[in-house]
Amino acid sequence: MTASKHGSFVWYEMLAIDTQAAVDFYTRLIGWTTQEWNELAEPYTMWIAGETPFAGLMELPQEARAAGAPPHWLAYVAVDDVDRTTSRAVELGATILVPAQDIPKVGRFSVIADPQGAVISPFKSLEAPDEACDGMPMLRFSWHELGTSDLEAAWSFYSDLFGWKVLDEMDMGPEGIYRMYGFEDQPPLGGMYTKPTEGQGPPAWLYYVMVEDVTALVDQVAALGGTVLNGPMDVPGGGSILQCLDSQGAVFAMYSEGIS
Repeated sequence: MTASKHGSFVWYEMLAIDTQAAVDFYTRLIGWTTQEWNELAEPYTMWIAGETPFAGLMELPQEARAAGAPPHWLAYVAVDDVDRTTSRAVELGATILVPAQDIPKVGRFSVIADPQGAVISPFKSLEAPDEACDGMPMLRFSWHELGTSDLEAAWSFYSDLFGWKVLDEMDMGPEGIYRMYGFEDQPPLGGMYTKPTEGQGPPAWLYYVMVEDVTALVDQVAALGGTVLNGPMDVPGGGSILQCLDSQGAVFAMYSEGIS
């Protein structure tokens, strides 16, 4: 996990019931490789895109399972001070799921649920700051989408906590506003919208992996035990998306540019 600008997405973690099944699914579908990391007391695997570690894999803790948490992806957002950010999150209505604590030789983090219930992790690295990637790097999470129960309330929370700015908005008609956010003079980090009230699940983050062609992966998702939830679907700008469940039920999505 490298350091980066406050409010940048810097790491992702898959929390799985069956870690080997997760490796089998994503390496075959997306083409990631893996590398074991032995600096922690518990087994930890890093996902590699090309030659770049960008995410991790670990077993979903028993206490999280007992609380009803399913397998899922979690994102880490760079902050200047984890304790101060976590305290501010609570002031803004968040719930602490994992109190601020150190990862030896790596940094400090907490896990919070925002006021609507979506989960994210503030993180401070021990490493020197690193430049964030421009654009959408292939085979890595490149778009960060929040489906929430109240767009304006969620926006008030995250803009205060991470310093994100509104970069653009798209009127989706009856479905409301899709708000793109990030930092000025940089590509958007992702989007936010209010979920329909029926059949869409609780507020949650969804992370999109950049791939060559989502249409070529539709059949493979099912063949590997996953489920296509939506798509392939064209999006403004000429790209196409595919939203899925992996073989353990964790939600993820894929995006490709210029493929219809």
